[in-house]
Amino acid sequence: MESLNAQKQKLISSVSLPLKFLVLLWMIHLFQWGTGLDLGQYLGLMPMEVRGLKGIVFAPLIHGDFGHLISNSVPFFVLSVIVLFFYRKVALPAFFFIYFLTGIAVWIFARQNVFHIGASGVIYGLVAFVFWMGIFRKSVQAIILALIVTVLYSGMFLGVLPGQEGISWESHLMGGLVGIFTAYWFKNDIEEVEKKPVYSWEEEAYRSSEKFFLPPDAFEKTKMQRLKESEEKRKIDWTSDDTSRSSFWD
Repeated sequence: MESLNAQKQKLISSVSLPLKFLVLLWMIHLFQWGTGLDLGQYLGLMPMEVRGLKGIVFAPLIHGDFGHLISNSVPFFVLSVIVLFFYRKVALPAFFFIYFLTGIAVWIFARQNVFHIGASGVIYGLVAFVFWMGIFRKSVQAIILALIVTVLYSGMFLGVLPGQEGISWESHLMGGLVGIFTAYWFKNDIEEVEKKPVYSWEEEAYRSSEKFFLPPDAFEKTKMQRLKESEEKRKIDWTSDDTSRSSFWD
């Protein structure tokens, strides 16, 4: 078990990175608001066009207005802290998977002739990642986190439906699918707290198996294996008897 101080440090570092990322998002948007520039026209993601490739990196950092930014800030912060705190072993590679693969998928499959901006695709990826980690790992911690995310963000699933004006539902859908893929990719990288402890009674049962009348693997052997062992034993016994009789007769 981790000490209280270690847990505190872990929480602080888990909060620090998402907070810094949010500061970056707000600084970019304040710059855009202050200068009157529409950064989406320069750095947004335009599907299937070379000029839109830079949006794979920059589009999640740009938002249309303060309402757009605020609506993305809270879920991004909460989900990032959850992933960093509870899935520390895979948090950073999983985040980069979601961030870049979502952008690539949107560039390939989303509507053309329109710029896609905002961090919502990444958010949907994080939601799907936490939820499906619970499905794939089936540990108590993973399942509880999946249930929490479901309760908090179940309404977001409507965001993947097409035909919503002014919303990049393709980013939401691609982010969700990438989140599922990422959860599957890292499903075997178990955290220390998720490992099943070996209890003393299990160790004692294993040690005491040597005291059993039958060997522990007696019922694991096939019928053919037991017949073969029995035949080999009879041959050994017969040879031993012949040797003893020969010595007596001499």
